[in-house]
Amino acid sequence: MARIAIVTGGTRGIGEAISLALKDMGMTVAANYAGNEEKANAFTERAGIKSYKWDVGDYDACQTGCAKVAEELGPVDVLVNNAGITRDGTLARMSFDDWNDVIRINLGGCFNMAKACFPGMVERGWGRIVNIGSINGQAGQYGQVNYAAAKSGIHGFTKALAQEGAKKGVTVNAIAPGYIDTDMVAAVPEAVLEKIVAKIPVGRLGQADEIARGVAFLCAEEGGFVTGSTLSLNGGQHMY
Repeated sequence: MARIAIVTGGTRGIGEAISLALKDMGMTVAANYAGNEEKANAFTERAGIKSYKWDVGDYDACQTGCAKVAEELGPVDVLVNNAGITRDGTLARMSFDDWNDVIRINLGGCFNMAKACFPGMVERGWGRIVNIGSINGQAGQYGQVNYAAAKSGIHGFTKALAQEGAKKGVTVNAIAPGYIDTDMVAAVPEAVLEKIVAKIPVGRLGQADEIARGVAFLCAEEGGFVTGSTLSLNGGQHMY
């Protein structure tokens, strides 16, 4: 029987690549999205993957959304917490809403989704959770105190939850992407982007499917001995 997977932010960019990779592994995938219904519908038509709309920063919406996926597709075996936003600005110019929205969605979304899915995984004795962090959660980034704090929190969340799931057959890992060729990165001014690429030893941006392959590795049936780990996929930009 096919594993059931939820990918948050799963209809565009890195999330779309992850959804497709898990489908290619034989999983039945539910792709969550928050806002762009037109693009989500186009993704579903193109990929044959059902999309579900809810805000991962809303606790009750996550409970309801995950229950709907379980009712329609089956109990959730795999959760990829990919959804995220940016509200960049220096601390001096950052509003509380800019801070709070990023923490609520990027970090709070991991908690909300895990609360909805983790207990069932434990009860059934098998599960895979992969949280998408960031190089900027590891190294920090000017003008991103909110984003860096949320992504850094994801790495700590991963290690702590991994300890809770380890003896129950549930692995919890993270991936920390570097700069990937997505719409979010494309919005960076060209002059700034050139400086970023110049600092990447492999000399290019990453591709979404390269992140997806890392997720597929961590979600595999054979991945039960990997937990509490962060896989850094950044072209050598940040090594530690």
